[in-house]
Amino acid sequence: MGATIDLLPLTEDKQILCCYVNATSQIQIARIADICDRYFERVVFPGQRLLFKALPDSQLEIYTSLMATAILSEKIVCANLRVNE
Repeated sequence: MGATIDLLPLTEDKQILCCYVNATSQIQIARIADICDRYFERVVFPGQRLLFKALPDSQLEIYTSLMATAILSEKIVCANLRVNE
């Protein structure tokens, strides 16, 4: 699948470009909730790449969808997802 670039609605210059790949066979929900007054959530299909900008110390939460529930399966510091531009 193609990559999508999502920009968090922040005006700070310290944002970095990040990439997350759903390497599973399940639909996932990627979420960043530790941003003051902001919220970021996207559905990531199997094999899909998600490109986004965030602050380096933000945490990307990955929820795996199981039937009618979503279970937090991973937390990743965005600095670890940084793309070298």
